Amino acid sequence: MLQKVPATLLRRAFGVKSTQAGKGFKRVGALSVKFRLATWNINSARLRMPQILRFLAEYQVDILCLQEIKCTNEQFPVEELTTLGYEHIALNGQKAYHGVAVLARLPVGTVERTVFGGIDEARHILVELPEIKREGKAVRIHNFYVPAGGDIPDANVNPKFQHKLDYLNDMARSFKKQANRREPMILVGDLNVAPLENDVWSHKQMLKVVSHTPVEVEHLERVSASLSWTDAMRCHVPEQEKLFTWWSYRARDWKASNRGRRLDHVWLTPTLEGCAKHMEVVEPARGWEKPSDHAPVIVDLEI
Repeated sequence: MLQKVPATLLRRAFGVKSTQAGKGFKRVGALSVKFRLATWNINSARLRMPQILRFLAEYQVDILCLQEIKCTNEQFPVEELTTLGYEHIALNGQKAYHGVAVLARLPVGTVERTVFGGIDEARHILVELPEIKREGKAVRIHNFYVPAGGDIPDANVNPKFQHKLDYLNDMARSFKKQANRREPMILVGDLNVAPLENDVWSHKQMLKVVSHTPVEVEHLERVSASLSWTDAMRCHVPEQEKLFTWWSYRARDWKASNRGRRLDHVWLTPTLEGCAKHMEVVEPARGWEKPSDHAPVIVDLEI
């Protein structure tokens, strides 16, 4: 299921007006643009609005992609964000669960919401950035919240795990159909899979734990191969080094135990390869008051 919403309707629906780009948006000469992009599973936008506002103020990102906003579009706190200059907001929410959002200081064009895996749970949104182009085409950002998959990594007894695999299969099929278009696209979000050995605290102990099982990794690799996506995070941190974005609430001292996983990702299509100039996981945010169990991921791009 695909829904397209013109930018004018987007602004009317959520009280968002068009403005010039924010402070961090920089045009370099006539041909390239620098901007800062972040992705963050916030685990309730309304509950953690103070953390969102603090993050935006301290890190000055131009585009923030959120997952698990856990509210309807009408409930999302738009006014608090527009005062900071994020006057372009695209939402795909629902009551209490899941939901994704894109907050931008840059103008946003076409918005699409796609249902993957056969169940509409508000897990995807795509925005187009009409002022940022590569090879004459506007850059598009996919923001995903892939199903977690439950606790048992067996599709025969766990419908949630089957749904996760179906979702990843649909992603791979959808992107593969676009392989000849050479679209400049960025994929971000909580993909709920830690694919590499050093994306988890213990590869050996996690092989039978949902998020790092071989079948999940295989399915995510198919998504990656569908458009020859580049893993922008691992372009800056070698595969031999540990890299985490999530630490369980269950740990008494998450930082000391450091039993993390890299569930959050930033990928680029081949036309954008080399455009990610800097990457950081904002680990301190995991230690803020009433934190999300995920840390934000920032990527600075020049396109």
